[in-house]
Amino acid sequence: MKRKLSILLAAAASLVLLAACGSGQSKTDASGENSSEEKLQVVATNSIIADMAKEIGGELIALHSIVPVGTDPHEYEPLPQDIQKASEADVVLYNGLNLETGNGWFEKLMDTAGKKENTDYFAVSRTVTPMYLSNQESSHTEDPHAWLDISNGIAYSEEIARIFAEKDLENKEKYLENSEAYTEKLKELDQTAKAEFSDIPEEKRLLVTSEGAFKYFSKAYGLTAAYIWEINTESQGTPEQMKTIIDTVKSSDVPSLFVETSVDARSMERLSKEADLPIYSKIFTDSVAEKGEDGDSYYTMMKWNLEKIHEGLSQ
Repeated sequence: MKRKLSILLAAAASLVLLAACGSGQSKTDASGENSSEEKLQVVATNSIIADMAKEIGGELIALHSIVPVGTDPHEYEPLPQDIQKASEADVVLYNGLNLETGNGWFEKLMDTAGKKENTDYFAVSRTVTPMYLSNQESSHTEDPHAWLDISNGIAYSEEIARIFAEKDLENKEKYLENSEAYTEKLKELDQTAKAEFSDIPEEKRLLVTSEGAFKYFSKAYGLTAAYIWEINTESQGTPEQMKTIIDTVKSSDVPSLFVETSVDARSMERLSKEADLPIYSKIFTDSVAEKGEDGDSYYTMMKWNLEKIHEGLSQ
């Protein structure tokens, strides 16, 4: 897989260079207005970060999201258009915290695009206090799913605003203004959720999902995270994993299970059958929903998660 990715990146990079050499397009459109080429060119690694960037940048940025909606960002093979957009970008935003590292795709992409860390590409999780995976030989492997705690989502947004303001000084005040309005909305949702989760009985405060993506969420909202596998880059639904989670669930009073939109549901369906518990709802982890569906933005996906998890644990 790594050799295939390297070949693809090299070939696509050549196409990008050829396209750049032959490009003589004007930066004004037919109406005489500035085209998207004069906007801040922004690339985000996934749909969640892209949505935050859109909220803060608005019409001031031209935005490309690399990993498609509904696709696991842990492991991905960039397309030629991803390489071209990354090469042309003023800013590349990525999560960091061990997310875009599954097959080394992001590092290879930045090398191919000729980008430098903290000059051209930036980890939006820079100010987040990380949590760590528990089943690794090293205790220093970061859990990437920080955005599932809204307070970290706010930190991401503020970091994006800082980056945009530094890269585009002319529009600095607008970025900061957009960020302030957006983070106020997120803070209100976060505070409301914390108040509502306080009514769930202690014996029902077990959040059971397929991937162990909800440790940040659980810590923020007073729950205990349980899961079949810890991160999508490892084996999924092995006999040992299934035995452990079945025993955990059967020894608890948890009323409902949850399955993520971006994983294969079969392992959770097996757990549901073995434990005789319903899967209450699908919830979002690594991606927003398709445009026009419930959860098609970071705000609405978190609102959905909070509401569905609260309802399911309140049964």
